[in-house]
This record gives sequence, C-alpha cells and structure tokens, in this order.
Amino acid sequence: MNIWQNKNWKPMLLKEVEKPFNNKDYLFEVKFDGIRAIIFATSEKVIVQTRNKQDITNLFPELQKISKLVKAKTIFDGEIVAFNNNLPSFGKLQERTHLKNKTKINTQSQENPIIFMCFDIIYQNKDLTNLSLLARKKILATIKDNDVFIKTNYVEENGKALFQSIKKLGLEGIVAKEKRSLYNINTRTASWLKIKNFKQEKFVIGGYSDKNKNESITLYLGELRDKKLYFVGKVSLAKKYKLYTEIKKSKILKKSPFIDFTTNINFLNPHMTCFVQYIERTKNNHLRQPIYKNI
Repeated sequence: MNIWQNKNWKPMLLKEVEKPFNNKDYLFEVKFDGIRAIIFATSEKVIVQTRNKQDITNLFPELQKISKLVKAKTIFDGEIVAFNNNLPSFGKLQERTHLKNKTKINTQSQENPIIFMCFDIIYQNKDLTNLSLLARKKILATIKDNDVFIKTNYVEENGKALFQSIKKLGLEGIVAKEKRSLYNINTRTASWLKIKNFKQEKFVIGGYSDKNKNESITLYLGELRDKKLYFVGKVSLAKKYKLYTEIKKSKILKKSPFIDFTTNINFLNPHMTCFVQYIERTKNNHLRQPIYKNI
C-alpha cells in the first residue's frame, strides 16, 4: 500500500474570524485565492488532489516538476494559484480548470503556468502531522523552490500590519496559525484562523427566490449604471432579519427590472437596497463569496 492510499489525507481546515490580531504565539501568512491542494510527490511522480480528494493531476502537468525537488516520499499542503500582473487571479485559474482537451492543457501549462504556493509539509518518509507547525516549517525550508513550487513566507506576531499590507494590494486575506499547532487532518480548529479582506457595497434588490421556504430567501442583486439595473449576483437572506419580512410582503412584478437577467424568479420594484460583503468581482462583474450584512 503506497502513501496515497494508507491514510485519509485531507487538509487541515481553518476557522474564520472577522478581525486581524497580534499574538506572539501565532505566525501569519498571506491567504492566496486559488485551489487548496494536497500534493503527493516522489522523485518519479506527482499526484495532485483537492481538499475533497478529487484527483486533478492531469489539469496541471507543469506540477510534475516538483518531483525534481524531492528525494523521499513527500506530501505537501498548499494553494494552486494563477497570477495576472503579479497578483493572484481566480478567474485565470478557472480558465485552466475548465479545460478538457489534453493538447490545450499542455499548451496552457507552458504559456500560462500556475504556481503551487506551499505552506506546509505533512509527510517526508514518515508522518509529520504530530510535529509542531514550526518544526514542519523547518523541514519544509530544506526543499528548494522552482518555477512552479514556491514556499510561502510568514511574519510572526504582527498580523495587523500584514493585513493592512494585503488590503492595499487587494489580496484575499491572511491566515493566522498557532506556532505549536499539530496538523489535524480534515479538522477545523482555532489553531488555524482565516481573516478575509472583504469589500462592502450597497446593492439594489431586483428580485428573490424562496426555494428554502420558511428558512431563508435568495436575493438577486443589481447595480445602476446609466439608469439601467445590471445583475451582479445573489445572496442568501435569513428569516431572522427584518428585510426578509419586507421582501415577502412586496408586490411581485411580471417583468424583470434587470437589463441582463430574465430567469424566472420573483421580480421586485427595485427600490430596496442592502449591504453585501464580497471578496472580488469576476470577469463578468459578478460578486464572489457574497455575504449579507445587516446594517
């Protein structure tokens, strides 16, 4: 039985907190916007697996170069990231993940290669998950970087300053990790925390759907441009909020108020608004990871 079969190797998970903090017992890293992946490497072969154990090795043939960096059976944890103008681009990464043609995949792996941003090592000829994070970081430091494998940097204690830096760059957020933390496979603990760099805006409510009756509704959001309402995404609204009742009492229109959205939902007169947090906008100007804010 080989190393990819003898254990349920799933990544350690992170709890989310709202605000950055300083703490001498933690180290802080940039949170890259990509695909979380576990990489199984030997000197002959590399296997790439998502956090849900989906094998995506064939999507990223350039990651086979990692085999040149290891001499022993090794398992890495990190993020697959595509860059555009030196900044992470989830949209560019999605273009890679949607490819199915082998020739196109190979071409893109050369013309638009991704990078595996590695932040942990959990196996090197033996299980390392029972070591502290700092001990694992020291082992990881012995692995060289190349053009598709880069070890992430970290700062100690000062998470607030790092968060301010990533806000200026418009990056996704930061991660706080307790220095003494062990690697808990497929477990969400307070030892690893994520603080996201959300943007916040007010959007027009153009309609809703209520498939989850008596629990929540889905708001369909838009923004006005040249007095026309353009669809930008949707967000869930729980029943506990006052806006929920106002929406359910509103008159339903027969025609969509959106200039570019006609899917059959409950359309509303676009006079109500709400605040929404989100990570970024997609190439189509839609919101990623939207969250309703009760302000």
